[in-house]
Amino acid sequence: MSRIFLPLAVLSAISLVIAMVLGLSIDDPKSLDPAVQTSVQYHFLAALASLVFATMVHAIVLTYFMGTGRWIEETSSTYHLDPAFYTRSSTIKYRTVPLMVICFLMLLATAAFGAAADPASAMQSKGWGQLSAATVHLIIAVTAVGFNFLVNWLEFLALEKNGEIVTDVLAEVRRIRLEKGLAVD
Repeated sequence: MSRIFLPLAVLSAISLVIAMVLGLSIDDPKSLDPAVQTSVQYHFLAALASLVFATMVHAIVLTYFMGTGRWIEETSSTYHLDPAFYTRSSTIKYRTVPLMVICFLMLLATAAFGAAADPASAMQSKGWGQLSAATVHLIIAVTAVGFNFLVNWLEFLALEKNGEIVTDVLAEVRRIRLEKGLAVD
């Protein structure tokens, strides 16, 4: 799974950075200049696409953990394996899932504050104290993208550890099947 995850996580990170760079390249979003408004549209579309893609990458990891957790549970039950396999896998999963949820909420908050910072939005935000709405959006975006990098790295490490557990379960099943004279492929 880590071979699939790594390129997807890198593409996700690149797309988030591109969206951020496009946002930073906007001079004055209040300007009615068509070039500026085109930049705003590109930033909006890139940010939306990168949000969806980053969410998909996290969802793939969650789906993998759900599937392998169920497989380890059923295989352990069928072959009477040590419950430690399932416990270790569950521990990895339940340490990773909250980070994914927090990351998703941060990315969603970035989008919400971006919408509030948009001068064309019906919901105008004045910002917080001395910080303009655009500055608040930028701070949240930088934090969310940085946290997404961290979560992707932690997900990769968790996938590696869980892959080792799957390999151990397969080796144990192979050993049991060989002892019983059953076919092993």
